[in-house]
Amino acid sequence: MSPGPADAADTPAASGSGGIFSPPHLAATLTFTVVMFLTGFAALAVVPTLPTAARDLDGVSLFPVVAGCFVAAGLFGGVLGGHWADRAGARRPLALGMVLSVLTLLVSASSVSVWQLAAGRFVDGLAAGLVAVSVTTAIGQTYPEHLRPRMLALLSAGWVLPSLLGPPLAGLVVQWWSWRAVFYGLAALTALPAVALVLVLRRPVPHPSAGGPGAGGGPGVGQVPAERPPLLVAGLLSAGAALGQYGASAWDPRHLAAVAAGVVLLVGFAPRLLPRGTWRGARGLPVTVLLRGLTSGTYFAVEALVPLMLITERRVDAVVVGAAFTASAVLWAGASWVQGRVLQHVARHRLVTAGALVMAAAVALAVAGCSGGAPPVTAAAAMPLSAVGMGLLDPCVTVLSLGHSPPHRQGHTTSALQTNMNLGQVVVLASASAVLNACLAAGAGPLGGYRAAFALLLLPPLLVAALAVRARGD
Repeated sequence: MSPGPADAADTPAASGSGGIFSPPHLAATLTFTVVMFLTGFAALAVVPTLPTAARDLDGVSLFPVVAGCFVAAGLFGGVLGGHWADRAGARRPLALGMVLSVLTLLVSASSVSVWQLAAGRFVDGLAAGLVAVSVTTAIGQTYPEHLRPRMLALLSAGWVLPSLLGPPLAGLVVQWWSWRAVFYGLAALTALPAVALVLVLRRPVPHPSAGGPGAGGGPGVGQVPAERPPLLVAGLLSAGAALGQYGASAWDPRHLAAVAAGVVLLVGFAPRLLPRGTWRGARGLPVTVLLRGLTSGTYFAVEALVPLMLITERRVDAVVVGAAFTASAVLWAGASWVQGRVLQHVARHRLVTAGALVMAAAVALAVAGCSGGAPPVTAAAAMPLSAVGMGLLDPCVTVLSLGHSPPHRQGHTTSALQTNMNLGQVVVLASASAVLNACLAAGAGPLGGYRAAFALLLLPPLLVAALAVRARGD
């Protein structure tokens, strides 16, 4: 990586700070941690509640739309938030995202139809895209480079307590009361901190390297203003993702037509929101964006298909699957802490390679767990092991991406990361599902279909391991 404006702040002496909890960074650190805690708690409590809500609203057949709306809207929210952060600082899109998080919970809680529930999930995805990109951008604008891995690790750790409390508490509320109470309760829990966050973010946060407005204002002196966000392109891309999710719910002509339309939109418009050379793994920023899509897509597919296989085919109790989810969150945070504190002197691209190989081993466990002679815990272990790989590599991909991006384009960079993350989730899961359904249509047994689907998931992490060296920062 060639020297850039942030080089002066790459050492503790230059930054004037000894850590993320030192006086210059304490307020930002606490603010971002609270935001991630609330986001994680809401996400992990809502997702297990959605199937019950769809059933009560007579919309089980449209559940893929309800689930897919979140990812589709996240594409749009990420683009909007990233470009907005470049033009006016990260605090405004972050504040809007938190306010929308409260509103969407109220919309979902009062649903009288499955389409209203889907609309609530769409707004929730928009809010999540704004928050995720804005927080990452704010970290790049607020912290010197040597503190960014530690801050990203802390944000990952902020998901531990929600992962321990969110799903079981939501399940108890649904069982003893109603699914609506989960949404209303989360809205009440989030409202006051959201208002406090808006007030805190009214204070500008100084940029660590330029002394400009950073997270609290627009581009610094001598910087080039960011381009206006291509909102129409982002909207069409979100529509393509939604069509793909809808089309994956069945295999009749109507759904196949939806899949075809979704593919056309994704292929036609995704390159306009990504750095040139992303899909061919060009060195520097483009390959880091590609790595984010491949790794997040693999993890998302494992997290979706392994529990489905365990419950429907291996007859594993839901409590075991829940324990796997909890272990995944804890181990992700632990691995992220290790890469940020213990392995901070190891080259970031080498940690990406190591994490990808761990993920490949996790997928191999899932393949082995599809054998009737293997104990179900073999496949269940794939979830926490893949989380270890993600904890190692995901913060490193973010750090490498920010390192390849000039300060005034970090919002655009995090937007591209978010966009390709969502694209990866849509494409990888859809591809694995297509293999599974094709095997079932050909007369293969369910376990054989899952085995083939998981075998396909071996390809992305192996490709990441091979391409990681192209993302190196020197």
